[in-house]
Amino acid sequence: MRRLGRAALGAPVALADLIVRNYSLFFLLVALIVVSTFAGVTGQWLFYRAAYVIGGLLLLCLAWARMHVRGLDVTAERTTERLQVGQVTETRLRLRNRSIFTKLWLEVEDETDMPGRSATTVMTLPAKNVRNWKILTRCRRRGLYTAGPVKITTGDPFGLFRFTRRFGDSQPVLVLPRPEELPYFTVPPAQLPGEGAVHKRTHYVTPNASGVREYYPGDSYNRVHWKSTARLGRLMVKTFEMDPTSNVWVVLDLHRDVQAGQDDESTEEYGVRIATSLLYRFFQSNRMFGLLMDAEEREVLEPSRGEHQYMRALERLAVARATGQTPLADLLEEEGRRFGRHSSVIIVTPSLEEDWVSPLSLLQQQGARMAVVLLEAGSFGGAEADRAPLQALAAGSVPVYEVRAGYDLSLALGPAGMLSGAGAEQYRHTAALAGAR
Repeated sequence: MRRLGRAALGAPVALADLIVRNYSLFFLLVALIVVSTFAGVTGQWLFYRAAYVIGGLLLLCLAWARMHVRGLDVTAERTTERLQVGQVTETRLRLRNRSIFTKLWLEVEDETDMPGRSATTVMTLPAKNVRNWKILTRCRRRGLYTAGPVKITTGDPFGLFRFTRRFGDSQPVLVLPRPEELPYFTVPPAQLPGEGAVHKRTHYVTPNASGVREYYPGDSYNRVHWKSTARLGRLMVKTFEMDPTSNVWVVLDLHRDVQAGQDDESTEEYGVRIATSLLYRFFQSNRMFGLLMDAEEREVLEPSRGEHQYMRALERLAVARATGQTPLADLLEEEGRRFGRHSSVIIVTPSLEEDWVSPLSLLQQQGARMAVVLLEAGSFGGAEADRAPLQALAAGSVPVYEVRAGYDLSLALGPAGMLSGAGAEQYRHTAALAGAR
């Protein structure tokens, strides 16, 4: 009984779906039923001929549509599977008609779930011929997407039947966030030799070569700079500066309950942009940097140098979503053991809750140097919060940068974006010295 009920219910649903999708076919079927009924009742030749014409038209259009969707070969060549926001991905499609009939009105669509409209075109493909089509798609938003398969849709001249075939498989496309230059941002120096704006020469070998000098007896041969030696005709050795060996941590708050805004104008997206830009600055400066965030899973990227480390961080930020269930206060308490005198920690958060101020103070007592980038949730459409915790941080030794919706990050993460307070004045002075140097 249950199966009969479902079948009885399915017939009206299918009929309603047919009416919505194709009015012409529905009315022709109704007309065929009506004239066939009249032909059987009255026996008039006119109704019989009308039924033959309508039925023949339906069969002819069905055969036309099915013939057009067959005998096709489609190949897709995609240039890359990893891009950055703002870049353009290129797809080259090659359509081959193996049939002896010309394919008219082929609707070609490269299916993708990337933001924006799918690339679609309509073309005619002569018999035994080949057509090429190049698709350029701009990557508008970070994330993991799929490209393909290629969908070919065709039909008959009256639009009664439409058939679709898909060619190829879907391929993943990873769109990485794009960094922005932060020329005025100053990293809070950790309590280690060589930190800060002043660079000092050292007789130790460090990753930071600062110049060359003449060879002195006792210098190691692995310090010889052979290009300068060949150019000057005498032995020259490299000199080094003290290495800023502290670890720089970027902590991104992705707790879902403190986020505000939507799409590109959201605290989630601004937070990822800021974290990406900070990591890019440390990568350019050859610093050791790490990433900590709690989204669907806890992501901990231990500090390291180099392009490989930077790309690993971008891959994690590309798919990061503000779905975390761990508040910032708990995150700092659980992971605080990673920070010490060797660490500079930059927290990016839209939260103004007092709970995370205490763990921050405890980390300072352990010797870690802190900075906070606050995403002002009210400017993103969120609720206004008490700013007392923020003023307490700004009045102390923690530099606090405030970023609002629509702000230029290169200016917001600099002296112009700092809140007032003793710490802000100190870091403005440091940034000015660094700029003068």
